[in-house]
Amino acid sequence: MRRIHFFLMALAMLAGSIAWMVPASGQADKAAPPIYLTKMPSGFRDWQLISVAHEAGKLNSLGAMLGNEVAMKAYREKTLPYPDGTIIAALHYTHLPNAENNTVFGDVQSYTPGPPSNYQFMVKDSKKYAATGGWGFGSFTPEGKAFTDAQMKTCAPCHAKASRDGVFTQYAP
Repeated sequence: MRRIHFFLMALAMLAGSIAWMVPASGQADKAAPPIYLTKMPSGFRDWQLISVAHEAGKLNSLGAMLGNEVAMKAYREKTLPYPDGTIIAALHYTHLPNAENNTVFGDVQSYTPGPPSNYQFMVKDSKKYAATGGWGFGSFTPEGKAFTDAQMKTCAPCHAKASRDGVFTQYAP
């Protein structure tokens, strides 16, 4: 009798410890969703232009900010906070003097995009990315390789300083 009692107690303790390790969803075999984007959104090169930027100093880049349909509607209607489904892309390029243009102008004054340096994305999903103000962030090499988690940890704290729902880019009509 004691053996059965001991066995049942051990079994109950084991069941309790396993239940503690299983997520509330009951889906222990599924990995937690990634904190950052792991792949670039498809079709982003067909999105509309939000704005352009020249970042000087160490960055020294030209950037084109693009938005999907949800983002563009929110920008035009000045909707804040941005609705779930908003995706903003920032395509960053080095910039170089344009020899052909400068020959025509007679002076070194024209700069155009050189090789890409990185592609960055913000995806609004207030539930999935609740811990980062509702935004998921992703940065990728020109070849599409995602930056490391360590590199991505700076995105949310910086964007939290932006006064427009974590977004720095303003619409340039």
